[in-house]
Amino acid sequence: MQNKRIKDLVKNKYGQVANGASLSSCCGSGCCGSDSACFTMNDDYSFLRGYEKEADLALGCGIPTQFAGIRQGDTVIDLGSGAGNDCFVARAETGESGRVIGIDMTPEMIDKAKNNASRLGFSNIEFILGDIENMPVSDGSAHVVISNCVLNLLPSKEKIFHEIYRVLKPGGHFCISDVVTTGEFPESIKENVELYTGCIAGAIEKEKYLGHISGAGFLDVTVHKENEIVLPADVSEQYGDRFSILSVTVAGRKPE
Repeated sequence: MQNKRIKDLVKNKYGQVANGASLSSCCGSGCCGSDSACFTMNDDYSFLRGYEKEADLALGCGIPTQFAGIRQGDTVIDLGSGAGNDCFVARAETGESGRVIGIDMTPEMIDKAKNNASRLGFSNIEFILGDIENMPVSDGSAHVVISNCVLNLLPSKEKIFHEIYRVLKPGGHFCISDVVTTGEFPESIKENVELYTGCIAGAIEKEKYLGHISGAGFLDVTVHKENEIVLPADVSEQYGDRFSILSVTVAGRKPE
């Protein structure tokens, strides 16, 4: 799929989700349509400080804030911030003295996140409409960058990691939950629109993903958590053990 077509497809689908629709396949739970597109991989956020149910659309594949090392007073950028779920959890860590910036390319998600922040009375959270391949923030803006099941949806993952490097302060770090593959990933799955917007078909091979991170200049690249995603039975029967799909939470540090 062409890069623009991919972005337009993702923007349209997640705009529908922001307005109350379900994806026919997704990173979350309870949103499966056909058996061939049904899978779940979201983690339970409800026990976390700062959790807001209205902002949780169950679209994640991990909890990046668990390993992000966010400190009081930090500036945190959340890539693909959706309705604000991870931003509100990050705010509980950074406190009133910190700042949280959510970036999302879907106008409906930005509106929903802003409404949630307004309802909660938070003044140190900002939601910005923008492309995370070209972030609308200055160099060296953040102590921490987080993201949850978003980079796999976008075509230019290598470019995104260079952008993350750019917006981090020297010594800053990122922690991202995402979807990767191992083995021989079939072209027929890569071209499946439902599985693309559902976070599966856009995933790339794990070692290539980690290579993009190191190639961008990050040090101490660490996979903190890794889980295999259980695929629909008909997909498993068709392809056997030729490939697997993993949710991973990975971190890295920008040099001082």
